[in-house]
Amino acid sequence: MIKTVGILDYGSGNLHSAAKALRNVGADVRVTSRLEELGSCDGLVVPGVGAFADCMQNLAELGGVDYIRGWVSMERPLLGICVGHQILFDSGTEGGAATEGIGIYTGVVSRLMARRLPHMGWNTVDAQQSSRLFRGIGQERFYFVHSFAVQQAVRGATYSTHEDVRFVAAVEQDNVVSTQFHPEKSGDAGLKLLENWLSSN
Repeated sequence: MIKTVGILDYGSGNLHSAAKALRNVGADVRVTSRLEELGSCDGLVVPGVGAFADCMQNLAELGGVDYIRGWVSMERPLLGICVGHQILFDSGTEGGAATEGIGIYTGVVSRLMARRLPHMGWNTVDAQQSSRLFRGIGQERFYFVHSFAVQQAVRGATYSTHEDVRFVAAVEQDNVVSTQFHPEKSGDAGLKLLENWLSSN
C-alpha cells in the first residue's frame, strides 16, 4: 500500500492537479524538485506536459534521469503521466529528431498517424481483465490531450484508438505503471485508477 507519494517537480508537469487528485484518494503528497526529499516516499509520480525533448532536458539538468532509473531498479512503485509516461520509453521523435528517453520501456514515441491532431478529449481504453490499474474501470472514459504516442506492441500495454490508429494508452510492467491520458483530469474514473495504483503496491 502506497501511503506517501512524491511528485517530481522538474519544471514540466501538471503538478497541482495531480497532487490534488492523489490527496483526494488518501495519499500524503509531497511535491518537490529536491531528489533527496523523495527517498522516504512509498511511490514516485513523474508528470509531464509539453515536448518530449524539453522534458528530458529539464529532467537531466536535475539529475532525474539516473534517479528514476535507480528508483525503478530498486523495484519501487512509479507512476508516469502523459509526457511523464512517454519519456519512460527508449526515445521520442517529436521535433523531427530522435531524443533519447529514460529507457524503462521498449518503444518509440512518434507522431500519431491521424488526420485530426491533437487527440484531445475523452476516449475509452481496451483494458485487459487482469489489469490491476484498470480494476473496476475498464469500460470508463479517460481524458487525453496529445499528438504523439507509442504505436507498436509493448509488454503490459493497454491500448486506445483515435481515428482507427491504435496506440499505447497505459503500461503496467512490474513496479512501473504509466498513462498517456491524464487521470487527474478524468473525473471519478481517474480517481479510481489512482486509488488502484496506491492499493496495488
